[in-house]
Amino acid sequence: MKPSLGKSGFGYIEAEGIRFDHDIIIRLSGDIEKRKKKLSKSVYGTSHIVSSGEAKYIYEKGAEKIVIGNGHSGMLKLSEEAEEYFSKKKLKVVIAPTSEAIEKWNRTSGRVIALFHVTC
Repeated sequence: MKPSLGKSGFGYIEAEGIRFDHDIIIRLSGDIEKRKKKLSKSVYGTSHIVSSGEAKYIYEKGAEKIVIGNGHSGMLKLSEEAEEYFSKKKLKVVIAPTSEAIEKWNRTSGRVIALFHVTC
C-alpha cells in the first residue's frame, strides 16, 4: 500500500501521520526506511549527490518510476552514474523540491518508489 505523505518542513516529513526526522526511502510495498546516506557520503563527501551505490540500493525490481524530493532548496542531485543506472533500469525519474515532490507522490500511481531529502 502506497503511504500518503503530509506536511514537510526543514528536517522532517510526515507519512501516514507519522513524523520522520530524517531522509526516507519508500519501497514498492509501502514500507518506509531511513535513507542510507553513507552510501553516497563515502564517495562524494556529501549526501547531496546520490552515488551509483545508493541508486542500486534504492532501486527495486519491478519499479517503473521514482519520485525524488531533492530538499527544500533543491540541493540533492543524482550523479551521472546514478542517472545512467536508473536509465538502464528503464526507471522514470521525477525530481523536484521536496514540497512539490510530495504532491507528485500523492498523485502518482503504479509501481513507484521514492526518496525524500528533508533538509536543504
